[in-house]
Amino acid sequence: MTEIAIDSPDIGLLTDDDIHFFREGTHTQLYNKLGARLVSWNGEQGVLFSVWAPNAQRVSVIGGFNGWNPGATALRSRDDGSGIWHGFVPGLAHGECYKYHVESNYHGYRADKGDPFALRWETPPATSSMVWDPSYEWHDHTWMRERHKVNSAQAPMAIYEVHLGSWRRVPEEANRSLSYIELAQQLTEYVLEMGYTHVEFMPVMEHPFYGSWGYQTTGFFAPTARYGTPQDFMYLIDTLHQHGIGVILDWVPSHFPSDIHGLAYFDGTHLFEHTDPRQGYHPEWNSYIFNYGRHEVRSFLLSSALFWLDKYHADGLRVDAVASMLYRDYARREGEWVPNVYGGRENLEAISFLRKLNESAYGEYGDTQTIAEESTAWPMVSRPTYEGGLGFGFKWNMGWMHDTLYYFSREPIYRKYHQDQLTFSIWYAFTENFVLPLSHDEVVYGKGSLLRKMPGDEWQRFANLRLLLGYMYAHPGKKLQFMGGEFGQWDEWSHDRSLDWHLLNYDSHQGVQRWVKALNDLYRREPVLHELDTSGAGFEWVDFRDREQSVVSFLRKGVKPQEVLLVVCNFTPMPRDNYGLGVPQGGFWQVVLNSDAAPYGGSGYTSTDRVEAAPLPAHGRPHSLYLDLPPLGLMFLKPATVL
Repeated sequence: MTEIAIDSPDIGLLTDDDIHFFREGTHTQLYNKLGARLVSWNGEQGVLFSVWAPNAQRVSVIGGFNGWNPGATALRSRDDGSGIWHGFVPGLAHGECYKYHVESNYHGYRADKGDPFALRWETPPATSSMVWDPSYEWHDHTWMRERHKVNSAQAPMAIYEVHLGSWRRVPEEANRSLSYIELAQQLTEYVLEMGYTHVEFMPVMEHPFYGSWGYQTTGFFAPTARYGTPQDFMYLIDTLHQHGIGVILDWVPSHFPSDIHGLAYFDGTHLFEHTDPRQGYHPEWNSYIFNYGRHEVRSFLLSSALFWLDKYHADGLRVDAVASMLYRDYARREGEWVPNVYGGRENLEAISFLRKLNESAYGEYGDTQTIAEESTAWPMVSRPTYEGGLGFGFKWNMGWMHDTLYYFSREPIYRKYHQDQLTFSIWYAFTENFVLPLSHDEVVYGKGSLLRKMPGDEWQRFANLRLLLGYMYAHPGKKLQFMGGEFGQWDEWSHDRSLDWHLLNYDSHQGVQRWVKALNDLYRREPVLHELDTSGAGFEWVDFRDREQSVVSFLRKGVKPQEVLLVVCNFTPMPRDNYGLGVPQGGFWQVVLNSDAAPYGGSGYTSTDRVEAAPLPAHGRPHSLYLDLPPLGLMFLKPATVL
C-alpha cells in the first residue's frame, strides 16, 4: 500500500483559514478545495484528492488506473482534526473515473463511495465520479452585467418551468431526450418566441433514479451526465443568457437518497444525516435528512448553493421543500419526532442554516434571487434576516395555487358559492414577495393536466384555461408555468415521454399558446403588472362582491399615477351585457387583451374594443364603464389617454 504525503503549500491545499471556516459552518467555496482537482506538483501532472471522512480508519482512491484495488492508493489523514483525507496521484488526467474506498472504525463497515464534491459523474446507472476540468469560456458578459435589472422584484418575471429530459424527445432515435447542446438551440428559440423572462430547471444535479425528477440528489456539484458534459450545460445557460433569458435552478438541501454510493452513512457513521432517525430520516420520501446542526454539513450545503451561482452563472435558486426543513414534525405522527430544546416543533438548526444560506447568496451574488417552495403560513419567509425573516427573495404562493385551482375546478353554476376562495389571496398577497406557481406538482399523480381540471364541454375547458392563465397574469405576484400548460396539454406530465407537441396542429391548442404569448407580451410591456407586484399600492378592488354573476374586477396600478389597467373577469359561460363598473377617470378605455377573442380560440362575443366612460359615479369612483362581458372571459382595459 502506497501512502502519498502532501506537504507542499503551492498546489492549492486547504489553508488554516479553510479548516477554520469549514468547521465553523461558514465556508461557502469548498468546491475550490475538496474533491478531485487537476494540479501540478514537483513538475508532475496529476490529481489532488481531498475528502471528509472523520470516522474512517482508512480511505483510498480506486479506479481503472489501479484496477479498482482498495489497497493500491491510500490517502492520508490530516493531523489538524478536520477529518479530511488527501493525497496526490500523479499521472491521472481529465475524465478518469474513480471512487473512494472507505473503511470505517465502526462495525467493519466498507463501502465504495462517490465523491461528494465530484464535478461530474458517470451517466446513470453507472455511479463512479469523474476527474473533470471545469474550464469554460463564457460569452454572457452583457447579461451578467445587467441581470440585476431582470432579477429585480420590480421587474417582470414570467418563469417557464422545464424538466429537461421530457420537454422534447427524439422519437426516431429510441425516444431519447435532447442533449444540453440541442436544448440550447431549441429551448432558447421557444422561450424567446413565447416571451418568458426566465426558465426554471427541475433539478439537474446528478441523481441515480430518473423517476425522482432530480429531487433525490447525489451529485450536489455536478449536472447530470444524462444530457451531456458540465461544459455542455454551461453552454445551455450561456446561450439562454445571450438571448436575454434568466436561469433558475431547483436545488434540494432538504433530503438525499440512501444509495450506497452516495452521502448516506458515508464513513460508517451518520455523517451528513442526523443520527436520530426521528430527525435524520424522511418517511414521506424514504430518504435521509441533512444534519443542519453539524457545522461541516452546513459548509457543504452552503458551498453547493453558491457553486451553481458561481461556476454556472445561475440567476437564482429555487429551494425545494422548505416546509419540511422548518418543522421537526413534518409528515410525522405523534411520537415520531423530537421537540427542539424549547419543546417546540420548529427546526432551529434548519432555520439558522436557511438564514445563513440567504445571507451568503445575497452577500456574494446580490443580483441573483433565492425562491422558497414553502407551503405553510411560516411568517416572513421573504423578508430580510435582519428583520427576523428567513431572507429569501421570493416565496411560492401555494395558497393562491390551491384555492384558485379548487375554484376553477367547480362547475360555473356553483362558483358563486366559492368566490371567497378566489379572492381571499389578495388579503395576504403582500405579506411576502410571491411567485404564483402552476408547477409540475399540479399535473401528476392523478391530478390531471390543467386543461383536464377545467369543467364543461371542450370549448368551456379551453375558455376556462385561458381565463385561469389570464387571472394569474393579472394577479399580483411573479408567474411560473410548467411546460405543456402553455398550449393546453391534455394528458398528465410523464417524465418518460415528450410533451404532446402534435396538439399544436389543432386550432384550440394554438389559441392557448397565442394567448400565453400575448399575456407575456402584455406583462412585460405594462409596468402596472409588475413594478408594484410586492406592494399593496399596485392593486385596488373595483368589485369583488358580485357573487351572483361570478364577476370580479380590479385595477392594477403603477408608480406613475396615470398608469392603470382595469381587469374584468366573468367566471361563467353566460355573457353579461351592459355590465357597469366604476373607473377612476373618464374618456375612452381601450380593450388591450381579451381572452375570448377569436385568435385565442374564443367566441369573439365582444366586438367593441373601445368604450367611453360615462360621468356616473359607481363603486366609489367618479365614472362608469358599461361593458359586454364575454363568456368565461377576461379583459384588460387601459385608458386611451395613456396608450
